[in-house]
Amino acid sequence: MEFDVAGFYRTLDGVRVERGMTWKDLGALLSVHASTFSRMARGQKPEADALATMSAWAGLNPADFVPKAKKNARLPSTLAAIASCLREDPNLTEEGVTAMEQMIRAAYFGLAKKTDPETR
Repeated sequence: MEFDVAGFYRTLDGVRVERGMTWKDLGALLSVHASTFSRMARGQKPEADALATMSAWAGLNPADFVPKAKKNARLPSTLAAIASCLREDPNLTEEGVTAMEQMIRAAYFGLAKKTDPETR
């Protein structure tokens, strides 16, 4: 599956303009090097960390820029949705999130109709 760099860049640019920022301002805010934006303007893919940072700032889902992925899109798994919520909870430490994920995973596969693929 191919990431639509041009589409992502145009969308990011729209958000940037809407928020009244220059590329330089955005780079400084996100700690993303200016060359990343230049490369994207030429159709080159950004590094994963930069993509994640830009996506979070703009409220974009990178998966929306993978055309074939949209066609085959499914709802996130229950465990993925729970893990995402746990990671967003400001009251939990990283260790707390890991512990909660392990407990929930054990309970889930203990009670679910299907078995954990890792234990097969």
